[in-house]
Amino acid sequence: MPVTFSINDTQNMAIALKLASQGIYGVKSNPMVGCVIVKHAKIIAKGYHQTFGKAHGEINALQQIHHQAQGATFYVTLEPCSHQGKTPSCAQAIIDSGAKKVIIAMLDPNPMVNGKGVIMLENAGVEVKTGLLKNDALVLNQGFIKRMKTNQPFVRCKIAMSLDGKTSMNSGESKWITSEAARLDVHKLRANHQAIMTGSGTIINDNPLMTVRLDNVNSTPLRVVIDSKNQITNTSLNIFNTDAPTLILNSTNTKILTSGKLDLGDILTQLGNQGINNVLLEAGPKLIGIMIKHNLIDEFIIYMAPILMGSDANSMLNLVIKNMAHKIKLNIIDVRMVGDDIKITATLK
Repeated sequence: MPVTFSINDTQNMAIALKLASQGIYGVKSNPMVGCVIVKHAKIIAKGYHQTFGKAHGEINALQQIHHQAQGATFYVTLEPCSHQGKTPSCAQAIIDSGAKKVIIAMLDPNPMVNGKGVIMLENAGVEVKTGLLKNDALVLNQGFIKRMKTNQPFVRCKIAMSLDGKTSMNSGESKWITSEAARLDVHKLRANHQAIMTGSGTIINDNPLMTVRLDNVNSTPLRVVIDSKNQITNTSLNIFNTDAPTLILNSTNTKILTSGKLDLGDILTQLGNQGINNVLLEAGPKLIGIMIKHNLIDEFIIYMAPILMGSDANSMLNLVIKNMAHKIKLNIIDVRMVGDDIKITATLK
């Protein structure tokens, strides 16, 4: 029989998911997790995982009620961990609290947990239901989930372009294509990622900071530069003169393909090995084209400005497609206005 949930169940899980999202700047390589504890149809505690290495969402909620939840129902956005890591087992803490039922949005894809937390709870006599608002939970932690399954981060490509698909003038001039509102939105986007990736050409030609510049947001993504020709030698560049960390990847520290090119898949695996869940690609048309060719981009965020830049301007990507049969289709999942610009979120079909 299919698992059924009440309207109250759905409302409580929605609260837990919203709580979980507040951990976006602090959990780092961990997943975002929210927890709501209900007894006699009333919420008695709420919590979320706030900081990497610190208490998980379930523990933060339990602390509010002195770990006493006799007969209560827990709504948790991700399967409670079953093992002792940097923090104690959340499944055991739930059992010890006297919980009656646990409703879980999705199982933890981490092989150390996957299904073990549910078994642990059920063996202790706790009723467990799974799958409530699962799709929302999947989207919330899509970077963590991808890294657990593939050992590579979720790659989101940001492009700012004109209506005629141009990203810079032939001279290289590109400031500013989009509005101030869109540029502010990009800083929010950067803050949600653990790493920002670009190519050496962008660094040499534009000398960007590649940092998050937002008030009241503490986020310093790793700046990753793909330097296939070992060109980054100038230590006066902005990436070397700000507090945010920088990783230069070239032929000395990356696998080389038989074509002589850097193995971009290996680069993503290196980042995955560092616990990086989400990477924002902000690069020139060449690197973006190569990443698309090798199917290494999971999502596009395209800011389209209401301007025309003409035929001499540079296109958004270098990707040779000879005929319509080989065209690349996108699945548009969101369209909205940001200032005067159109923001499109899309994935490859």
